[in-house]
Amino acid sequence: MINQLSKKIHAANKEKGFYDNERSIPEALCLIHSEVSEALECDRKGRYAPAPDFVKSYVQEIDGDFFKSSFEEFVKDTFEDELADIMIRVMDLAAYKGVDLERHIEMKLRYNAMRPHLHGKKY
Repeated sequence: MINQLSKKIHAANKEKGFYDNERSIPEALCLIHSEVSEALECDRKGRYAPAPDFVKSYVQEIDGDFFKSSFEEFVKDTFEDELADIMIRVMDLAAYKGVDLERHIEMKLRYNAMRPHLHGKKY
C-alpha cells in the first residue's frame, strides 16, 4: 500500500512539473525538513485541524470548489496538514529513488523491536 501510494504521489508531482528538471537529493531532503519546521510552527501556535470526525464527515465528503474552500478554511496550514506534507515529500522521494519504502519500514520496525528501552538512549 505504501509503495503504491508513493508511486501515485510521484506520478502526480511529475504531472505538476516538479520533475521537469532533475531533482537533487539535498534539495528533496531540505524540502522535507522545511515541512517538519512548518509542523513545528503549527504546534507552537496551536494550529490544529478540527476533530477527525468533523474533517471526515464534512471536508472529505464534499466535492469540487466547496471541498477546496472548506479544506483551506479548516485543514490547510495545520499540524495535520504539515504532517501530510512531510509524508508526501518522503514518499515522493522514495518513489523517485526506487526505494521499497514499505519493506524498509517493516525491516526497521522489526529491528527496533529488538532494541532496548528507549533504544539505549536517555530520550
